[in-house]
This record gives sequence, C-alpha cells and structure tokens, in this order.
Amino acid sequence: MVGVKTNRKTITDKNFAVLASGFGSNLQATIDAVKRGDIKGKLALVVSDRRDAYALTRACKAKIPSVFIDPTIFADRESYGRELIRQLQTADIQYIVLAGFMRILSEHFVKTFHNRIINVHPALLPSFRGSHAIADALAFGVKVTGVTIHLVDDKIDHGPIVSQEAVLIEPRDTLKTLEKKIHAVEHRIYPLAINLLVTGKLQVRGRRVIVKT
Repeated sequence: MVGVKTNRKTITDKNFAVLASGFGSNLQATIDAVKRGDIKGKLALVVSDRRDAYALTRACKAKIPSVFIDPTIFADRESYGRELIRQLQTADIQYIVLAGFMRILSEHFVKTFHNRIINVHPALLPSFRGSHAIADALAFGVKVTGVTIHLVDDKIDHGPIVSQEAVLIEPRDTLKTLEKKIHAVEHRIYPLAINLLVTGKLQVRGRRVIVKT
C-alpha cells in the first residue's frame, strides 16, 4: 500500500476525493471542471484499488495527491473500508466521487459518508444495473438509454437520483459508438452534479433529491 502523498491541510467542507479503478476519463472531466471553476470545491485526493490504474497517472500529471490501497492485503470488505475511511479522513475529505471504482463499498463506509457519496451510472436507473449496463441496454434492444447520477446507499446502483439524461440508441449503434455517446454525456453532467454536492445544494427527502437555490 502506498501512503497519501500530501501534507495535512486546513479542514474545509468542500474537500472531495475521487475513487477510480481504471482509465479515469470521468476523473479527467472532474479535474478539468475544477480548473475551469465549474466545481467550487477542492479535489484533494485520488484513490485507486489498482496500482496500474491510469487514473493515478492523471492525478500525478495534475499534481493531485493520490493513494493506491491494495485490496489483497485486507481480510474483507469491511477492513478495506476502514482503511479507506482512515486515508480519507487523514486528507480531510468531506465528499466522495466515484468514477469507475469497481469495488463494492462497505456498509460502514457508506454510513460514515451518508449522503456524501455520488456515483455515475451509464443507464437510466432503475433499468440496467451492474457493470455491463451499456452492453445490456444494447443487447436488450431498448431505444433509449442514458446516464444517471445518484447518491450512494447500501445497495448497488440504488441510491437517490440526482439527475438523469437520456441517450437515443440508433439502429446503427455498436457498443463502441454507444459507449462514446454515453461517456460524452457523463463528462458533461457529472461535474455539474459534483458541484451541487460539494456546495451543499443537494437535499434528500426519502428517495427524492431537491436542489436548493
């Protein structure tokens, strides 16, 4: 396990971390949005469960502190979750952004950051849950799919929905072309939702998410 490459900063309620397992295109969209000022918060840490994740390279290039937490050295999901919490609290993280983090979060982790974890899913939930949502929608033959931004609860792809946008599936679409359309929407609307989260504008009432003005 690699330790957090940062010094302890003054606590701010707008510090957030991105958790990513792979290429990190949504991480890059987030980095770019912070630089433009579209996200009024500080991306203070990038965390990955894979040593070779390109997301860590993106963090390094952007001079953002990063940490690899090796899941193979922990006995179970709960112990891994406790280490995640420790690293995040050390970096004074208040909000969590999931960007292709391919690991189920522990119940304790979700409770610790209750209504402060946000995720992007490449389908219109509650349809096509799981890690193959784009391929599943294409194979099922639906005419419309899309992107869902939601808060994270203790169930997979289930938490209160922040925003959604539809994407038409055309007859000539392939998995590659549909993925490209889905990702373009993700990169545009996810930073908007992240900004609402870190600026405290999301109010949860049951399963409804209200944007405070």
